[in-house]
Amino acid sequence: MAKDTYTDFPLPRGATGFPGPDDTAPLPETGLRTFRTALYTAARIAGGTVGEVEEQSRPRSFHLASVLGRAGETVVLCHAHHPWIAFAPERRNWYDDEFLAPPPWAHAFTDAGFTVLDRERLTTPLSAVDTSALTRDEWRRIRLYHLTTLGGLLFNAFD
Repeated sequence: MAKDTYTDFPLPRGATGFPGPDDTAPLPETGLRTFRTALYTAARIAGGTVGEVEEQSRPRSFHLASVLGRAGETVVLCHAHHPWIAFAPERRNWYDDEFLAPPPWAHAFTDAGFTVLDRERLTTPLSAVDTSALTRDEWRRIRLYHLTTLGGLLFNAFD
Protein backbone atom coordinates (compact mmCIF):
# COMPACT_ATOMS: atom_id res chain seq x y z
CA MET A 1 0.00 0.00 0.00
CA ALA A 2 1.43 3.39 -1.02
CA LYS A 3 1.78 6.10 1.55
CA ASP A 4 0.05 9.45 1.11
CA THR A 5 2.95 11.31 2.70
CA TYR A 6 6.48 10.51 3.71
CA THR A 7 6.60 12.17 7.09
CA ASP A 8 9.10 9.49 8.13
CA PHE A 9 11.57 11.08 5.69
CA PRO A 10 11.81 14.76 6.64
CA LEU A 11 14.31 16.57 4.46
CA PRO A 12 17.28 17.78 6.50
CA ARG A 13 19.59 20.71 5.78
CA GLY A 14 21.63 19.94 2.68
CA ALA A 15 19.02 17.70 1.04
CA THR A 16 19.03 19.80 -2.14
CA GLY A 17 22.83 20.07 -2.08
CA PHE A 18 22.45 23.83 -2.11
CA PRO A 19 23.51 25.79 0.98
CA GLY A 20 21.19 28.49 2.21
CA PRO A 21 22.26 32.14 1.99
CA ASP A 22 22.69 32.32 5.78
CA ASP A 23 24.59 29.03 6.15
CA THR A 24 27.91 29.57 7.84
CA ALA A 25 28.66 25.92 8.47
CA PRO A 26 29.51 23.67 5.53
CA LEU A 27 26.98 21.07 4.45
CA PRO A 28 27.57 17.55 5.78
CA GLU A 29 29.47 15.20 3.45
CA THR A 30 28.95 11.60 2.47
CA GLY A 31 32.33 9.91 2.45
CA LEU A 32 33.44 8.99 -1.06
CA ARG A 33 35.68 6.26 0.35
CA THR A 34 32.70 4.56 2.07
CA PHE A 35 30.68 4.83 -1.14
CA ARG A 36 33.51 3.30 -3.22
CA THR A 37 33.93 0.43 -0.75
CA ALA A 38 30.21 -0.36 -0.89
CA LEU A 39 30.27 0.00 -4.68
CA TYR A 40 33.04 -2.59 -5.08
CA THR A 41 31.22 -4.94 -2.70
CA ALA A 42 28.02 -4.51 -4.76
CA ALA A 43 29.89 -5.21 -8.01
CA ARG A 44 31.38 -8.37 -6.52
CA ILE A 45 27.93 -9.57 -5.40
CA ALA A 46 26.53 -8.74 -8.87
CA GLY A 47 29.30 -10.80 -10.48
CA GLY A 48 30.50 -7.72 -12.30
CA THR A 49 32.84 -4.76 -12.11
CA VAL A 50 32.71 -1.11 -11.15
CA GLY A 51 32.38 1.30 -14.06
CA GLU A 52 33.51 4.92 -14.00
CA VAL A 53 33.14 6.73 -10.67
CA GLU A 54 32.56 10.49 -10.83
CA GLU A 55 32.97 12.46 -7.62
CA GLN A 56 30.35 15.13 -6.99
CA SER A 57 31.23 18.55 -8.29
CA ARG A 58 29.13 21.70 -8.34
CA PRO A 59 26.46 22.07 -9.38
CA ARG A 60 25.61 18.32 -9.14
CA SER A 61 24.40 17.18 -5.69
CA PHE A 62 25.59 13.57 -5.99
CA HIS A 63 28.41 11.17 -6.79
CA LEU A 64 27.80 9.05 -9.88
CA ALA A 65 29.06 5.52 -10.59
CA SER A 66 27.96 2.29 -12.19
CA VAL A 67 28.06 -1.44 -11.73
CA LEU A 68 28.61 -3.49 -14.87
CA GLY A 69 27.02 -6.86 -14.23
CA ARG A 70 25.43 -9.76 -16.06
CA ALA A 71 22.28 -7.68 -16.61
CA GLY A 72 24.21 -4.74 -18.09
CA GLU A 73 25.09 -1.37 -16.57
CA THR A 74 23.24 -0.02 -13.53
CA VAL A 75 23.93 3.58 -12.60
CA VAL A 76 24.38 4.24 -8.89
CA LEU A 77 23.72 7.68 -7.41
CA CYS A 78 25.10 8.62 -4.00
CA HIS A 79 23.92 11.90 -2.47
CA ALA A 80 26.97 14.03 -1.62
CA HIS A 81 25.61 15.33 1.70
CA HIS A 82 23.51 12.51 3.12
CA PRO A 83 23.99 8.72 2.90
CA TRP A 84 21.26 8.12 0.31
CA ILE A 85 21.60 5.76 -2.65
CA ALA A 86 19.42 5.56 -5.77
CA PHE A 87 19.62 3.63 -9.03
CA ALA A 88 19.02 4.88 -12.56
CA PRO A 89 19.12 3.46 -16.09
CA GLU A 90 21.57 6.06 -17.48
CA ARG A 91 24.11 8.70 -16.48
CA ARG A 92 22.72 12.22 -16.26
CA ASN A 93 23.48 15.43 -14.40
CA TRP A 94 20.00 15.55 -12.85
CA TYR A 95 17.01 13.29 -12.41
CA ASP A 96 13.29 13.74 -11.77
CA ASP A 97 11.53 10.39 -12.11
CA GLU A 98 14.07 8.29 -14.05
CA PHE A 99 14.85 5.83 -11.26
CA LEU A 100 15.07 2.05 -11.06
CA ALA A 101 14.01 -0.35 -8.35
CA PRO A 102 17.01 -1.34 -6.23
CA PRO A 103 18.79 -4.38 -7.70
CA PRO A 104 19.29 -7.56 -5.63
CA TRP A 105 22.82 -6.45 -4.68
CA ALA A 106 21.65 -3.10 -3.21
CA HIS A 107 22.04 -4.53 0.30
CA ALA A 108 25.79 -3.90 -0.05
CA PHE A 109 24.96 -0.22 0.46
CA THR A 110 22.60 -0.71 3.41
CA ASP A 111 25.22 -2.99 5.00
CA ALA A 112 27.67 -0.06 4.69
CA GLY A 113 25.29 2.36 6.44
CA PHE A 114 23.55 3.94 3.46
CA THR A 115 19.81 4.29 2.99
CA VAL A 116 18.72 2.79 -0.33
CA LEU A 117 15.78 4.74 -1.73
CA ASP A 118 13.32 2.80 -3.84
CA ARG A 119 11.62 4.07 -6.99
CA GLU A 120 8.28 4.60 -5.22
CA ARG A 121 9.83 6.93 -2.66
CA LEU A 122 11.96 8.77 -5.22
CA THR A 123 8.99 9.45 -7.49
CA THR A 124 6.85 10.74 -4.63
CA PRO A 125 5.45 14.20 -5.43
CA LEU A 126 7.02 16.99 -3.37
CA SER A 127 3.58 17.85 -2.06
CA ALA A 128 3.67 14.55 -0.13
CA VAL A 129 7.11 15.13 1.44
CA ASP A 130 8.03 17.06 4.59
CA THR A 131 9.84 20.01 3.00
CA SER A 132 9.58 22.34 6.00
CA ALA A 133 13.38 22.63 6.36
CA LEU A 134 13.88 23.95 2.81
CA THR A 135 14.80 27.60 2.42
CA ARG A 136 13.13 30.16 0.19
CA ASP A 137 16.23 30.04 -2.03
CA GLU A 138 15.91 26.27 -2.43
CA TRP A 139 12.23 26.60 -3.34
CA ARG A 140 13.14 29.22 -5.94
CA ARG A 141 15.48 26.71 -7.59
CA ILE A 142 12.93 23.90 -7.34
CA ARG A 143 10.42 26.07 -9.23
CA LEU A 144 13.05 27.29 -11.71
CA TYR A 145 14.02 23.72 -12.63
CA HIS A 146 10.40 22.48 -12.55
CA LEU A 147 11.21 19.70 -10.08
CA THR A 148 8.18 17.74 -8.98
CA THR A 149 9.53 14.66 -7.16
CA LEU A 150 11.60 13.82 -4.11
CA GLY A 151 14.23 12.19 -6.35
CA GLY A 152 14.45 15.33 -8.48
CA LEU A 153 15.04 17.41 -5.39
CA LEU A 154 17.74 15.07 -4.04
CA PHE A 155 19.59 14.29 -7.29
CA ASN A 156 19.85 17.63 -9.05
CA ALA A 157 22.29 20.06 -10.63
CA PHE A 158 21.24 23.44 -9.22
CA ASP A 159 23.55 26.28 -10.17
